[in-house]
Amino acid sequence: MEDHLPQSVRVERRAVSERESREANGPDWDRYADEYQATHGAFLGDSGFVWGPEGHTEDELAILGEVTGLDVLEVGSGAGQCSRWVRTHGGRGFGLDLSHRQLQHSRRLDEETGIAVPSVRGTATHLPFAPASFDVVFCSFGALQFIRDIDDALADVRRVLRPGGRFAFSITHPTRWMFPDDPGEAGLTATQSYWDRTPYVEVDDATGVVSYVEHHRTLGDWVRLLARHGFVLADLVEPEWPEDHDRVWGGWSRTRGLLTPGTAIFVAHLAA
Repeated sequence: MEDHLPQSVRVERRAVSERESREANGPDWDRYADEYQATHGAFLGDSGFVWGPEGHTEDELAILGEVTGLDVLEVGSGAGQCSRWVRTHGGRGFGLDLSHRQLQHSRRLDEETGIAVPSVRGTATHLPFAPASFDVVFCSFGALQFIRDIDDALADVRRVLRPGGRFAFSITHPTRWMFPDDPGEAGLTATQSYWDRTPYVEVDDATGVVSYVEHHRTLGDWVRLLARHGFVLADLVEPEWPEDHDRVWGGWSRTRGLLTPGTAIFVAHLAA
């Protein structure tokens, strides 16, 4: 759930379509992109690769492995920081994002750093790439949690991956769904069922238009999704909160992070 909830928005739990989800989340990220990059840009790094609010990097975790000479697609790439890291490490990083404004920030960083990330505007459920185009597809806290038709997304990831290709993604740890999105003590008390998959929906009070949607799946749901689409799960990383890390990011904080996991990173591959 987001850390920029306007006062004019009400929260609901109800079913929404893929179209509603997309039409809400794209404009939402367009509105939020400037604030997001201003607030978190230094933490993420212009060509940095951070897997989650805990601050663990790809240099530290080596989730993707060696990327030199590989074609790598970032789904939900935002300003392209992670893909830019891929390019500084010898890979051919490409980006895709639903938000036009986020992609404008990516272009800005291309110019400021001199490291250009070819990026397109699109959705994870219809990747605009030819079959078997990439060796690696990854997603760092982007796209997957905002998609209703997740089977379509995983089917398309499989389509664009080459045999033996790697698929890795980080999401809010599914157990967080039980707790209020509060970085303080209130965020440590479970208030709803882990198995309640009813989407979190924000609605603009003035217009009645859905302005933000987030979808929940359990750990078991993700494992079954991967298996159903021909992926072999190689690892599930649950990064611990660093002892010296004091950053608060929405519902992520030291108070919660030392007691409960905030991020889950799935690492899978296709059969060769």
